[in-house]
Amino acid sequence: MVLPLYDHSPFKWPTPPYVTWLLIGINVVVFLLQGSAGPEKADLFDHFAGLVPVALSGGEISGTALPAPLTLITYTFLHGNFMHIFGNMIFLWVFGDDIEEALGHWRFLVFYIACGIGAGLAYTFSNANSPAELIGASGCVAGVIAAYLMFRPCAKVTVLVFFLPIRVRAFWIIGGWAIWQFIEVASQAQDNVAYWAHVGGLVSGAILFVLMRPPGVQLFECAQPETVLAGGNGKPPK
Repeated sequence: MVLPLYDHSPFKWPTPPYVTWLLIGINVVVFLLQGSAGPEKADLFDHFAGLVPVALSGGEISGTALPAPLTLITYTFLHGNFMHIFGNMIFLWVFGDDIEEALGHWRFLVFYIACGIGAGLAYTFSNANSPAELIGASGCVAGVIAAYLMFRPCAKVTVLVFFLPIRVRAFWIIGGWAIWQFIEVASQAQDNVAYWAHVGGLVSGAILFVLMRPPGVQLFECAQPETVLAGGNGKPPK
């Protein structure tokens, strides 16, 4: 098990990430409401607001549901269990604030939603006739971490590896996770995980971050090398 904990000081921000907090709050509130409604009503809620590929591709589904295009957004706020929402929200907590700082609050909100839409479309194209609901913020979060990989690939992230905290470069944890998603898609894994949504989110996030980043936000920013002193006396040249 590999779980990110924080990249820099977890409670200090140049600009408070209000949108990241808001998104985490909405996801948690919706999850608690689902849990309080009981398993049967929670399943009905998934059917009502989850993304159903066959409905989005023009087919019909039984029961009442939101308009199919709208579910490209609503599905991202639904989660199946505690570990599902916890995994998504911890990744959003660790990496979302940096991307929100880079893009700005409103632009980050649009970016997040657009990544979810891209993930939902990719999942639908992979199995357009599926009647199974897609739920979860994984596609949105995949877009956020793709942007982080392009923005701060060399940043050090504290991760929990089998209950031991270690400090690694972002490209190791994010790059490894991204490669794993593509491998699972290529192998056509059948383990009830929406790998196509993850890939769709990754690709959407990479493209959108390039297009949406404000002027001055550099790609693939790494720490500058140490200053090399010249002159033989341990002092920089004048």
